[in-house]
Amino acid sequence: MTQNIILVDDDRNILTSVSMALEAEGYAVKTYNDGEAGLVGILENTPDLAILDIKMPRMDGIEVLTKLRETSSIPVIFLTSKDDEVDEAIGLRMGADDYITKPFSQRLLIERIKALLRRQSLMKNTDTKKKEEEKIVRGNLVLDDARHLCTWKNQPLNLTVTEYLLIKSLAERPGHVKNRDQLIDMAYGENIYVDDRTIDSHIKRVRKKFKTLDPEFAQIETLYGVGYKYKEE
Repeated sequence: MTQNIILVDDDRNILTSVSMALEAEGYAVKTYNDGEAGLVGILENTPDLAILDIKMPRMDGIEVLTKLRETSSIPVIFLTSKDDEVDEAIGLRMGADDYITKPFSQRLLIERIKALLRRQSLMKNTDTKKKEEEKIVRGNLVLDDARHLCTWKNQPLNLTVTEYLLIKSLAERPGHVKNRDQLIDMAYGENIYVDDRTIDSHIKRVRKKFKTLDPEFAQIETLYGVGYKYKEE
């Protein structure tokens, strides 16, 4: 089954070259050259993955992502310039799954796309009965792979694929410290290079979501210079 990707960027050269590369890999691609049109396209077409440039006319990538995350948890990859580290960090905290710095290798982008779609597909297609047996319950936290559902005190959290995999990695073994490399492998797969601050931004985002439901939430602990752990009940 063909997977659908939406690419939003105001650089027509990138729209043309990247869409051709993705179509050569077997993906169906729709392109938009501004954020406002891109958001409408994403909401109307419900693609498997979206690629957003950060700096665009009419509506930038951060705004698109913010509005998108109100109703959707589809994987999102940001395209960002080298000098846009602040925007990049904000984007990750807002719920982007990954980012690629311009100028970028098309092969690198394709590998990141494949990794994200592979993780999403595995979560959807694993045998439901097996998933029910592997449901994780840690006090007030319940992780249900069958429905890709995370709840805290019986209240659901809308997590992206990356966020879900990170909290699952920590909650599987409460009290055990996971360093950033281990969390990267869990969330992105082996042989994918991701900067440490990407994981830190995702963890901040996850904490914020839990604290929105419960201001007293403090289960994810930081061990500075080491990594993170899920507090034992």
